[in-house]
Amino acid sequence: MKIGMIGLGRMGMNMARRLLQGGHEVVAYNRTPRKSEEIAGEGAAAAYSLSELAEKLDAPRVAWMMLPAGPAVDDHVVRLREILSPGDIVIDGGNTYFKDDIRRAELLAEKEVRFLDVGVSGGIWGLKVGYCMMIGGSEETYRSLEPVFKALAPKEGYLYCGPIGAGHFVKMVHNGIEYGMMQAYGEGFQILEASPYGATLNYAEVSHLWNQGSVVRSWLLELAEAAFSKDAKLTDIRGYVEDSGEGRWTANQAIETGVSAPVITLSLMNRFRSREKDSFSDRVLAALRREFGGHAVMTSEKK
Repeated sequence: MKIGMIGLGRMGMNMARRLLQGGHEVVAYNRTPRKSEEIAGEGAAAAYSLSELAEKLDAPRVAWMMLPAGPAVDDHVVRLREILSPGDIVIDGGNTYFKDDIRRAELLAEKEVRFLDVGVSGGIWGLKVGYCMMIGGSEETYRSLEPVFKALAPKEGYLYCGPIGAGHFVKMVHNGIEYGMMQAYGEGFQILEASPYGATLNYAEVSHLWNQGSVVRSWLLELAEAAFSKDAKLTDIRGYVEDSGEGRWTANQAIETGVSAPVITLSLMNRFRSREKDSFSDRVLAALRREFGGHAVMTSEKK
């Protein structure tokens, strides 16, 4: 099949490469032409505008967006709505909020342009091992694109999840779970580091050990082993952790539906906390402990 790939960042570029390796044709467009030219050197056709991308695709056209969630996606949907024809397909493979999918699908449907939302997991390793994909939209449209999903995914690595929004909803919860798992690993290694054995433990070896039949084995632990192998105490990075939106959306969904999700919610809160030095909340806690129990406090570095 011939696929238009819009957005050639870390994910989009490697997805285009994997499609080419799978025997598909790719027409590639990126806001900065250099990346379009880079993938053109590997067998894709470069496009320098959305109109040119549409011209180079065969009907029914398939335009797959790999863009940051938010205004950039809205902008491209509005522009594609005017460029594409009835029966064409727009896919949003970014980390989009599922309620935005419903709104955008309705906008495209006014021009009889079809829409799929595809939650994609796999990161920078997806080119080699494949991408796990969670797909929402019309089942008929999904079926028509299965050869594309098969090329991108490992064996049994994609799933039709339901109507519009279902794919990104499942991906949202997937990332919420990821937040909690990462937080648990981080806390566990911090407990080890603070213990009398922290000076002698090799955390790369511990990570490797826990992946040998342990109930906590996972790909995240494989990544932890790789990180500790490069830098045993992670001294070259700061403990500042960003969030890309899905954890917030998952916590909000839990609140909206009355589901208790303390681990995911607290892991999100801890990411916020990681961005503060000498956080005010910690100073409040220390002050309260001093007031009710006479516990010692550390004075501010400013004094």
